[in-house]
Amino acid sequence: MNQPLPIQLPLAGIRVLELGSNVSGPYGTWILAALGADVVKVERPGGGDDARGWGPPFWRGAATVFQTINRDKSSITVDFKDADALAELRQRIATDTDVVLQNLRPGVADKLGLGAAAMTAASPRLIYCNLWAFGAKGPLADRPGFDALMQAFGGIMAVTGEEGRPPVRAGVSIVDMGTGMWSAIGILAALNRRHESGRGGVIDTSLYETALGWTAYYSADVQVNGQIPQRHGSGVRGIMPYQAYDCADGYLVVAASNDRLFHNLAAELGHGEWLDDPRFVDNPARSSHREELNALLIPIFKAETRAHWQERLDVAGVPNAPIQHAGEVVAHPQTQALDILQDTGHGVSLVGLPLSFDGERPPLRNIAPELKE
Repeated sequence: MNQPLPIQLPLAGIRVLELGSNVSGPYGTWILAALGADVVKVERPGGGDDARGWGPPFWRGAATVFQTINRDKSSITVDFKDADALAELRQRIATDTDVVLQNLRPGVADKLGLGAAAMTAASPRLIYCNLWAFGAKGPLADRPGFDALMQAFGGIMAVTGEEGRPPVRAGVSIVDMGTGMWSAIGILAALNRRHESGRGGVIDTSLYETALGWTAYYSADVQVNGQIPQRHGSGVRGIMPYQAYDCADGYLVVAASNDRLFHNLAAELGHGEWLDDPRFVDNPARSSHREELNALLIPIFKAETRAHWQERLDVAGVPNAPIQHAGEVVAHPQTQALDILQDTGHGVSLVGLPLSFDGERPPLRNIAPELKE
């Protein structure tokens, strides 16, 4: 589906080479591709990117996870054991590439002569982004890593789920995709700097650093109070009530995140006396008496449907939202109104870039490439 571009995309003319696989690197280059960059994905002969096989479900010969994060790219294969093919790839980077993003196993790019030092020496205008597992330095720098490992090692799993139950991984690859976003942000900043200086440079980011970034306030908490952070299920530390409540027909998240909203909630529920209860007088008190307040709220919400409570809480000005599954999200009028679902022309719509420029979202230009396409 080669459609004409209705808008001038901000990265049009920027040439990107992806030495990556799985989710993190390809997600970063997808962002660049969606913004208009010409992204060439380098894959190994045979099976290509491992993510092609990460299903079911599969669509048009590849897993849906591959399809969603490799749109608007082209694909080539390079046998890294072939000296001539490697030499040709190095030449392409040196003469015809603005940006390289690599998330190969630590040490592989350097061993192949494709590392940052060699390539930026050959092309001083080149912007080279390393996407590591544990980071560019330190005792674990040489170790590989994946999203689930970093959710565990970086502290995310320790605060996800419910106390007393087994560890839970976040349902989406937040570390992989977050690191892809950081790489894109770094590349955009480097492109802006190159516009002024004429020189490229080397960017380093990692899955572990992303996990540390996502848990930043927990890191501050433990230094302040010396306590191991707890899990709060659908809730969050430091705010109460701010969680999902089981209604007669499903769960509704209620977000009374400040004293004014709690006042509105208590009034709507007919419990003005809560406002004079020293356990609930302000947010710190409510957070410290989470179980006592939930013991009062849980049976109230359970007695009626989500729609009942949504209507009442909306009138009271208390933010709320039902927990929806993906099918409900896709069908919701708000999702449809945003025009963020982009028709591939092959029976599936993919979520577009969550950005618009002058009211227009970057369009879907092509579905993910087949191997060597």
